[in-house]
Amino acid sequence: MLDFYTIHDKQPKPDFPEKSGLVFAGQLDEKTFYILQQKGIIAKRFDYYTDFRLDTALIKQMQQIISSKGLHMDTDIKSLTQILDIANTKQSGLIAYSD
Repeated sequence: MLDFYTIHDKQPKPDFPEKSGLVFAGQLDEKTFYILQQKGIIAKRFDYYTDFRLDTALIKQMQQIISSKGLHMDTDIKSLTQILDIANTKQSGLIAYSD
C-alpha cells in the first residue's frame, strides 16, 4: 500500500511518519495508483514504490484536473479525492510512503 500523510510544504521529510506527528490521510493500492496515472490524475513521474511528495500547488492542480474531466463520481478518483480533501483541510501537502 501507498500511505499518505499530511505535511507542510517546507517541512523536511521525516524518516518515520508515525513518530513525527504527521497525520495519516489515507492509502492507495497499486492497481488504483496506476489507474489514476492512466487517467492523467497522478503524474507518470511518481513511482508507486518510491516515497514522494505532493505540495499544495500540485494538489490543487490535481483537483482541477478531476473537476475539468468531470470524474468526481469515479470510484478510483473518490479514493484519491478523500486524501486530497484531508490535505486541503489541514492546509498542507502530502507525503507518500510505500510499504
